[in-house]
Amino acid sequence: MVTPLGWFGIVRLGLVQSAIGAIVMLATSLLNRVMVVEYGLAAAIPAGLVAWHYAVQLSRPAWGHGSDRGRRRTPWILFGMVTLAAGAMLAVNALDLLAARSLGGILLAVLAFTLIGAGVGAAGTSLLALLATRVAPVRRAAAAAITWIMMIVGIVVTAGVTGALVDPFSQERLVRIVAGVAVAAVLVAAAAIWRIEGEPAAPARDRTAPPPFTEALRDMWADADARRFTLFVFLSMLSYSMQDLILEPFAGLVFAFTPGQSTSLSGVQHGGVLAGMILVGVGGSAFAARKGGLRRWIVGGCIGSAVALVGLAMAARVGPGWPLSANIALLGFANGVFAVAAIGAMMTLASADPGREGTRMGVWGAAQAIAFGLGGLIGAVGVDVGRALTGSTPDTFTLVFGAEALLFLAAASLAVRAAASRPAPAWPAVGEPA
Repeated sequence: MVTPLGWFGIVRLGLVQSAIGAIVMLATSLLNRVMVVEYGLAAAIPAGLVAWHYAVQLSRPAWGHGSDRGRRRTPWILFGMVTLAAGAMLAVNALDLLAARSLGGILLAVLAFTLIGAGVGAAGTSLLALLATRVAPVRRAAAAAITWIMMIVGIVVTAGVTGALVDPFSQERLVRIVAGVAVAAVLVAAAAIWRIEGEPAAPARDRTAPPPFTEALRDMWADADARRFTLFVFLSMLSYSMQDLILEPFAGLVFAFTPGQSTSLSGVQHGGVLAGMILVGVGGSAFAARKGGLRRWIVGGCIGSAVALVGLAMAARVGPGWPLSANIALLGFANGVFAVAAIGAMMTLASADPGREGTRMGVWGAAQAIAFGLGGLIGAVGVDVGRALTGSTPDTFTLVFGAEALLFLAAASLAVRAAASRPAPAWPAVGEPA
């Protein structure tokens, strides 16, 4: 029998999440800014490349199924990290060609972001599958919080270090920085997973081999709980990501915030997210044996997010004088609660079908990637279209934030319906011991 991971093992896997976040930050944030500001490229180019890297993550089920078919998941994690690092290096080396408006530069950049998307999919899906198989049920909430927080830490640390080193800007300096971060991330991930799975067990003679990929997908989709959870992930993450590109413009257009003031709201929101994650990480594990488990946290986080978004819709009508910072802090807190609870739920529902954890994690990861890719776009386009049709900025933001709130309520209803659909529900009772 495989021994469950202790806290030290969970933190080690959290370091892999930090490494993934560090490289992704370079590709989706730093290179985005460099392309638009330093190289004068159209903003649509980096936006399209980032959207493409999300599209590539539709391959997550295939990566997860691949790790199911093998006896170990760590080689897939390492393969994904190396692929991710190679993609980041190709992306930075494509900048000069992109600046010259070369077709070769576009093709090289597309290849680079293909590798980035594939690397995130392979490493991230296999990592979550490993957590699902090796973390005890009572520790899943805390494990979800630890890994997500460590991913944020990886992003923040990398942003701080690269921000300090990249000035004065030059292409050569940028290449060295990206190479250094990429190599360091791969080495950290490799050290973190070293022997964490133990020695490979000899395959049992009567062991049933995982089914082919298409059959594994059909079997999963035949599970009503798995289908419902997939829809839950999509709806909740769609609403979660719709806020990304519109909160700061909202503060500027409706509240006349300066760029510095509106940027500070992002810090307020992320502080709330971290507080929500920590609460679920501690409370979800401390009260894991209680009936309902993480289902209550999931429903509460979704409803809390909807309430905060209704508050923002009202703020659009009221304008200055509304406690905007407190409202956004509440939104971040509720987002953090539902996000960590949802990841803990993923682990339990994935482990309910031994030997196919990777396939299940891959499907939910793909649903999340689609939602993230569409969410920011829908939010931004919704604001542009709404302002053009209504001629009113407050009315537009009221409608957009209201729509987001409805999505969160729909996601919460899926959790409640899952609890009532069968006497012993699978994913809503995440915290209950297996």
